Amino acid sequence: MAVYFECVSRTSQSVQTLWDKSLNIDAHTESMKDSAERAVAGVTAGMIGLGEQVTWRATHFGVPLRMTSRITALEKHTSFTDEQLRGPFKHFRHVHEFIDCGHETVMIDKISFAAPWGPLGWLAERLVLSWYMPRLIRSRNSFLLGTVG
Repeated sequence: MAVYFECVSRTSQSVQTLWDKSLNIDAHTESMKDSAERAVAGVTAGMIGLGEQVTWRATHFGVPLRMTSRITALEKHTSFTDEQLRGPFKHFRHVHEFIDCGHETVMIDKISFAAPWGPLGWLAERLVLSWYMPRLIRSRNSFLLGTVG
C-alpha cells in the first residue's frame, strides 16, 4: 500500500525563480542541512535536468541512508518529476507543479511512496512516514520560499 500526500505553497516569487531553486542541487542541500543531506554522485552541484540523476546521502532517525533519483519528466516552468531508482523506499515519486497566478506562484508537491518490508513497512508508513515526510517537504518548501533560514 502506498502513501500519497500533497503540499501546496504560495509565494510572490516568479515561477522561473522558484523553478530554478527547485531544480538546484545546492539549494536542496541547504534546505536539508538538518539531515546532513548531500549529493555524492551524479549531478552534485548546480541545476539538474531531464534524464539526469543524483545520489543523496543523508541521516534520518539516526540512520545513514542513500537514495538515487532521476528526473523522469520535465516541462519547463510547469512541472517536473523525480523518482527513486535505488534507495530506502519500495518506490518514491515526487511531482513538482508550478502555476503562475499573476500576482503569485503556486507550487504543488505530489508525493507517493511505499516502504519496503511488507507488514513492517506498512506499519512504518502509518506510524512515522505519513507525518514525517510531509513535514520534511514543508520544511524544504519554507526554505525555497524564503520563509525560514
